[in-house]
Amino acid sequence: MQYGFFDDKNREYVITTPQTPYPWINYLGNEQFFGLMSNTSGGYAFYRDARLRRLTRYRYNNIPVDNGGRYFYLYDQGDFWTPGWMPVKKELDHYECRHGLGYTSITGERGGIRVNQLALVPLGFNGEVHQVTVSNTSDAVKQVKLFSFVEFCLWNAYDDMTNFQRNLSTGEVEVKDSVIYHKTEYRERRNHYAFFSVNAPMAGFDTDRESFLGLYNGLEAPQTVTAGQPSNSLASGWSPVGSHCLEISLRPGESASYNFILGYVENAENDKWESPGVINKAPAVAMIKRFSDESDVEQALAELAAYWDGLLSKYTLQSHEEKLNRMVNIWNPYQCMVTFNMSRSASYFESGIGRGMGFRDSNQDLLGFVHQIPERARERILDIASTQFENGGAYHQYQPLTKKGNHEVGGGFNDDPLWLILGTAAYIKETGDFGILDEQVPFDCNPDNTATLFEHLKRSFYHVVENLGPHGLPLIGRADWNDCLNLNCFSTIPDESYQTTQNIEGRVAESVFIAGLFVYTGPDFIELCQRRGLVEEAEAVQTHIDRMRAVTLEHGFDGEWFLRAYDHYGNKVGSKENEEGQIFIEPQGFCVMAGIGVEEGLAVKALDAVADRLETKYGIVLQNPPYSKYYLNLGEISSYPPGYKENAGIFCHNNPWIMMAETMIGRGDRAFELYSKIAPAYLEEISDIHRTEPYVYSQIIAGKDAVREGEAKNSWLTGTAAWNFVAITQSILGIQPQFDGLKIDPCIPSSWEEFTITRVYRGDTFVIHVSNPDKVSKGIASVMLDDKVLDGDVIPPVGDGGVHQVKVVMGHAVAVEA
Repeated sequence: MQYGFFDDKNREYVITTPQTPYPWINYLGNEQFFGLMSNTSGGYAFYRDARLRRLTRYRYNNIPVDNGGRYFYLYDQGDFWTPGWMPVKKELDHYECRHGLGYTSITGERGGIRVNQLALVPLGFNGEVHQVTVSNTSDAVKQVKLFSFVEFCLWNAYDDMTNFQRNLSTGEVEVKDSVIYHKTEYRERRNHYAFFSVNAPMAGFDTDRESFLGLYNGLEAPQTVTAGQPSNSLASGWSPVGSHCLEISLRPGESASYNFILGYVENAENDKWESPGVINKAPAVAMIKRFSDESDVEQALAELAAYWDGLLSKYTLQSHEEKLNRMVNIWNPYQCMVTFNMSRSASYFESGIGRGMGFRDSNQDLLGFVHQIPERARERILDIASTQFENGGAYHQYQPLTKKGNHEVGGGFNDDPLWLILGTAAYIKETGDFGILDEQVPFDCNPDNTATLFEHLKRSFYHVVENLGPHGLPLIGRADWNDCLNLNCFSTIPDESYQTTQNIEGRVAESVFIAGLFVYTGPDFIELCQRRGLVEEAEAVQTHIDRMRAVTLEHGFDGEWFLRAYDHYGNKVGSKENEEGQIFIEPQGFCVMAGIGVEEGLAVKALDAVADRLETKYGIVLQNPPYSKYYLNLGEISSYPPGYKENAGIFCHNNPWIMMAETMIGRGDRAFELYSKIAPAYLEEISDIHRTEPYVYSQIIAGKDAVREGEAKNSWLTGTAAWNFVAITQSILGIQPQFDGLKIDPCIPSSWEEFTITRVYRGDTFVIHVSNPDKVSKGIASVMLDDKVLDGDVIPPVGDGGVHQVKVVMGHAVAVEA
């Protein structure tokens, strides 16, 4: 069942009913100010950090779901409603929500009045602009009132929801002209305030929540709206809100537009006040002036469209697959940019409080956006590296506002360091900027203790070498990529964090996954060593890689598939010897991606085992059989009911590793089959089962052992976006950035006849037409650049900034179909 449709021309998803299976959201903002906005106008806004600089309140796990946002109530002679349906939920004569790239447009109509709410964060602007257009579609004059509403958060979102003995007494506002200023705690240590404005005279206002709603009312029936009369309340403590009342008269067919701005201002410490106790409003006034009429919003929307034109033009696909084009050209890269901005901090499944920017997460996310914004990828790499410890370990997370490591979580996740090598190599392959390796980068954000980025990478590599277990495999530490496989936790106390609790000290538990990751990233580090003339260092690194490959084959293969780990007691995890959890997806993907077992024929065995044991109609589950009880030696993974999350759920993040592994052995049909099983555009028709947005990836889908098989959760902020983009654009379509150019190595369904990719690379634009006359899945017969045959399959940068034609003919597959 569908609840909308794709409008590819306008790059929008159009939702035709407000009652979607779960709130379907969008993100506003691309730089420092951000907003989450659902198809019913729910959500919230923040500046840079969703925990420390939250402008508006949002209650997670609320009843009803998604209750709270930026609402506009229309009062029409006793009848009142909202264009997004929520929170009033009165039946609408017409409803439509259009989620576009960085903007959302919601339209509702009832009783001869149509209201459109267009929301966006303009480029270079620290605020949301909501253009509300009220139209009279009846044949009579309409006298209506429009009430706006936001509820302010007292900045620190965690403190706001816990510290009531203080917070119910601190709220302060100012009102001047048609602007409501939220200035809680500005009198003391804060130098920032929020404002909510409209570019029209007000008939009244409210800033006190109780006065606006009524103490025992909800957002569905505020007493101010039901009465059609504002109370001009001024908040003093309790809960500050912002609500304007506008009186509107419309002739038949007439429309009126109003620009509302929810903005953020910081003032210098010596410039906080315009007079004693009165905030300096000049920056806010200047921001408001930028959007004084309709044309200003039109221009901002055009600039936003041009911005996305530029980003999305870096990689475009023309193929016979409409759904594939849609994913590659629009929605997958869009989601990758959102994960760049948010990491795992703020979504409808992440509260913006408990998690900041992840060390592992941000390095993986970089793989999906580095081609779009390489300069910001460079900055991100240096930020991430700054949270590394001298021993090569790292904070698992850091706060986006301070850019300092999160002490509450700490480190000890032994896969983390290797991702820095992967992210940095991806950046250099894209840009050719080897100079980043010479940047001085702090350890633990201490400017007095620095080393080159290359030294950071070296310590990342040797952090694994210096932390090996009894079999010579990498020690897992608190966890590896699977944060819920906690082999040293042994937690028996409720409320202990599985990730930060380590009740058993020991150097026994090992990870086969980290071994695969080590071998996969190692060649990139070797190349970087060689480029710096470090021949002996490169040889030493190669020795460590060869040894790890051999150890993985000897101690990490279980006969038909790769083991997952060894636990604290030295027992196998992910083995046929286990009663439950006999096979895991992660090592099958990464070990084969690293080439381990390919020559020996073990890779085929492992991937066939995935198909036989792990694959379902909705994707590949994480492990099988699921754990039926809590295992003290395994940790959080066994705490979930069977089929959910890490306990045999479909983790969409690691499904693309199997797709990429399949291309390593030349099975293009198989790789694309797996791709289409979890790509959102291919799931639109089962939205009633899938539930989350059909235009972006979710982190997880309930597995075959779950009660609600096929149901997704945790949409938007997931490494699924980046890895699926890498899988489709590099492994399947085969356009692979290398240190010296673009390698062409498609691995596609044998039935595909041709496709064309336009790829911007180091300033040049390559139009790459791939033909497949022999109907093979893998193999290159010839590559021509501007009518000249290349010796090999790597397109070198031309360096003239021009457009270049590349003709690729596939044939004589280099890998035999197994």
